Amino acid sequence: MMGPDTHAAAITPVRSDDDIALASQLARAFFDYMRAAWPERAGLIDDYLIAQDFEGQLADFRNHFTPPHGECLLARLGGEGVGIVMLKPYAPEVCELNRMYVTRAARGHGLGRRLCEELISQARALGYREIRLDALNERVDAVPLYRKLGFGPDPDPPAFTRRDPEIVSLRMTL
Repeated sequence: MMGPDTHAAAITPVRSDDDIALASQLARAFFDYMRAAWPERAGLIDDYLIAQDFEGQLADFRNHFTPPHGECLLARLGGEGVGIVMLKPYAPEVCELNRMYVTRAARGHGLGRRLCEELISQARALGYREIRLDALNERVDAVPLYRKLGFGPDPDPPAFTRRDPEIVSLRMTL
């Protein structure tokens, strides 16, 4: 049996209320996945969600994850939402890639790569000069992808990542 045709996958910017609801659901699923995969890091994940005002950002989605400053892309296979990646401002001319997630059923077919490549393209279109991200170094599935896409060590990582050797900070010039 053949896997899903990822070239037939639709990757679109999130704009409608229905898309926002689906993107928010996938963003929450990402953190559920993180907690289940690394239960010893659940406290750190929950602290991050509070510090980032995650639910507040989702409640005010359009101001955080749509142009002119942010973006959110949604991947669909057969009309079903199976992936997400978000972009938000970090500093002048620097944005941050956040919450790249592909559902378990859709993994292994290149959707994460396609989502990231499209988000990088959108970051350029929005006028950003650099893009950065933080990831748990245990996320062996994601970190090698980011490196293959051109991300390298972040020369000026946030303070919380400097304190935690299990978090990797990466950056790429656009």
